[in-house]
Amino acid sequence: MDGGEQAEQTRREQEASRGEQTGGEQTREERAGGKQAGQGQAGEEHARKEPADEERVDESLTARPFITAYEAYPELERLFLGAKTEIWAGFRIFDLRTRLRSREGQAIGATWFDLIVHRLRAGVKIHLVLADFDPALATPLHRGTWRTVQQFCAAREIAGGDGLDLLPVRQPARAGLVPRILFSPAVLARAARELRDLDDADEDERREALTTSVGLRPWVRDPEKGGFQFRFWPIPDIHPGTHHQKLAVFDRRVLFIGGLDLNERRYDDPNHERPGEQTWHDVVVVTKEPDCVAAAQAHLEALLGGQEPPPAQRGGNPRFVRTISRDGSHRPFRLSPIPFIRESEAENRKIFTSARRLVFIETQYFRHRPLARTLARAARLNPDLELILMLPAAPEEVAFDPKPGLDARYGEYLQARCIRRLERAFGSRAFIGMPLRPAPAQSDDRDTAHGSEIVYIHAKVSIADDAIAMVGSANLNGRSMRWDTEASVVFNDTHSVAHLRRRLFAHWLPEDAPEAAFDLATARATWAEIAQQNLRRPPTERRGFIVPYDVSPAEDFGKPVPAIPEEVV
Repeated sequence: MDGGEQAEQTRREQEASRGEQTGGEQTREERAGGKQAGQGQAGEEHARKEPADEERVDESLTARPFITAYEAYPELERLFLGAKTEIWAGFRIFDLRTRLRSREGQAIGATWFDLIVHRLRAGVKIHLVLADFDPALATPLHRGTWRTVQQFCAAREIAGGDGLDLLPVRQPARAGLVPRILFSPAVLARAARELRDLDDADEDERREALTTSVGLRPWVRDPEKGGFQFRFWPIPDIHPGTHHQKLAVFDRRVLFIGGLDLNERRYDDPNHERPGEQTWHDVVVVTKEPDCVAAAQAHLEALLGGQEPPPAQRGGNPRFVRTISRDGSHRPFRLSPIPFIRESEAENRKIFTSARRLVFIETQYFRHRPLARTLARAARLNPDLELILMLPAAPEEVAFDPKPGLDARYGEYLQARCIRRLERAFGSRAFIGMPLRPAPAQSDDRDTAHGSEIVYIHAKVSIADDAIAMVGSANLNGRSMRWDTEASVVFNDTHSVAHLRRRLFAHWLPEDAPEAAFDLATARATWAEIAQQNLRRPPTERRGFIVPYDVSPAEDFGKPVPAIPEEVV
């Protein structure tokens, strides 16, 4: 498919998408969204307006937080629209079919495709590092990357000019020759399944899947019809890492950074009224501090230019921190990348060991046993230290995937070990919680708990007292600490840290929660009391979202995998 055909196909898809959004049959998400979908886009703007407005006007914060995509997506749109000359960004997922939510965005179009065309026509240069994935081991994500490439190419052609610098790239680390040979039968079998599954697809779906399966082309028998073609050469690569970062720099003046990629799956609001499988809690921050913005800019320029990573940011507040690994394939027996920059892990250690009264954590995973040991040691050394840890009831690949793989079981095994270690070290000084929707569940699988659907946490936040906080893309697992490309910010001014902490507390607690639930000295005990009360109530009578985290399902489902690095999960 040449550029003109891509542009025309993408234009037709965008027109169809607009029709569905404005007057056609409701999508599954809209039907499931209840009141939110019924309100339409204007309703989404007004449903919970106050927090987002507050964040936009409080310029005294060195890092302004935006909680859930309801707050973050409109801000990202405004930043794109406000850019005068250039935008540099790095994302794992960036789907231009995503609807625009801000009034400013809706004034120029319906989707991010329209926004990108608008910016390119305005002469704004867009530089984007887009994560690519192992084509056999992560085929849906790989196809998503190349679908986004097609979208951007079509937007560039419609806009005219050459203002787009797009780099779809896999994290450079590859497995060594011996693991590649040993695992090649399994990798090729997986590629064969992905290609043979297309036999039952309709023609348009099959053609689209083949067009975006760029990395599987050596094993495609027919570019038009598909089919698996077995070949002994080339031996398939194994890419164990990924670029997991989510950040954008605007005119070298403003940095947007956190845990959110861009697509409809990640859109949710603070009420979490959608069905559990559509909930998504995340956090990003925006900063204008020059040293931090410059460090993020240098990081993105190095990635796009294929250069060595720049030095760490030494001073300033906030500080930009990273995880970066290197290729280890020159060592024939090595499976994993070589850790190179481990600032994310070092900063989490500092946060855990510097806390005097309370550590507060929101994370998708807590699986990195070295960090669990660090936090447990801090608890033993300081008998006054308390912990509030918020986790999803189950990871996404277990809660919402009907056939979770061995990697999911390994991850659950590691997380259960970490949680039990923290429970032993803190004892009653820890509250480990999970959020549930205050509505009855329709199943008893891992997407539910205690009779309610789960609220999925994807945020990556660590806070010590009101002294220091970290927000970014790095989960508390070995992959984020050692392998994947991650980007976060650390800030230590009391005003910004306390503001973030209180906003996150308010997000999870009942609207009438007492001040004791926010006070560092009494928060842990008050959270535990509210959670226990919720546990005794039926789902519809629960207040706020929190209940105690139950580690036993992870222990039952988890399974150790000897000889496989813990950083795999």
